[in-house]
Amino acid sequence: MLHIAHLSFASPLILAPLAGYTDLPFRLLCRRYGAGYCVSEMISCHGLVYQQKKTLEMLQSVDQEKPVSFQLFGADPAVMADAAEILASYKPDMIDVNMGCPVKKVTKNGAGAALMTTPDIAEHILTQICARISLPVTVKIRAGKDSTHINCAEFAKMAQCSGVSAIAIHGRTWAQGFSGTIDKNTLSAVKKAVTIPVIGNGDVHSFRQAHELMTETGCDGVMIGRGALGNPWVFSRGGRPSTLDGILSGAVAHLQLIEQYLPADKLLGYVKSQMCSYFKGLPGSSRMRKEIFSAENIVALKCTMAAFEKFFNTTE
Repeated sequence: MLHIAHLSFASPLILAPLAGYTDLPFRLLCRRYGAGYCVSEMISCHGLVYQQKKTLEMLQSVDQEKPVSFQLFGADPAVMADAAEILASYKPDMIDVNMGCPVKKVTKNGAGAALMTTPDIAEHILTQICARISLPVTVKIRAGKDSTHINCAEFAKMAQCSGVSAIAIHGRTWAQGFSGTIDKNTLSAVKKAVTIPVIGNGDVHSFRQAHELMTETGCDGVMIGRGALGNPWVFSRGGRPSTLDGILSGAVAHLQLIEQYLPADKLLGYVKSQMCSYFKGLPGSSRMRKEIFSAENIVALKCTMAAFEKFFNTTE
């Protein structure tokens, strides 16, 4: 069991924040399959402060997904503190601060992984947020700027002193982005440097790998991001279903949640992409992807998904 501040989680496996993916439907699905908690997409501090419509739409939540963490990003300490206070009013269970995103549109403004090169600013952000809200605050970081600037352990100590309740560490550097492999030694170093919970992240694609990472590094939990796309069963001991019908049931459940909580027809391209991810590597997957992307609307897509059941039964 994982404990962060006053919160306890039934599983130490967590859905990592993924821009464009960890919306309410996907979070609900991953909770259904065993995730201890889920983290929202990155939420802009400026979008919150200026009450931008698209930003506010990202705050959609329901009681069934609790506990849930909303992730905030930005580089201005005062604006981040104001935004955290607004975010807390939406009553998530925790607020996570992004200091690990390597994407240029985030780092070019000094946010995300760029904050690991400006620890003084990062400290001001965390200190001000922790002083302004009563919710547990966590932070997600990387190993460092590049292979010659690994500062995650020192950064983690600063974060703990600033008042955060847990640290998630992705074992790649900012320079690596999502290439190469994680350095597990950086996860171990952070765990040894602090007394608050440490959550490892990177290169985990199965329940077994997650628990092996915890054993190897001493981390208290594991965040799974890309490994959960099309595979929400990654949080379950049984893993991905061995039958095509079982995989289809997960995809259909996801589609139903999207229909329930999002304007599905307006997001048709996104929905098709999500559905395709479930069938990657399966027999006939190229044909299935073609049929999915041929659907003209959600009704047609649902008919296509229903037709797959017959196709699956003839191939098993």
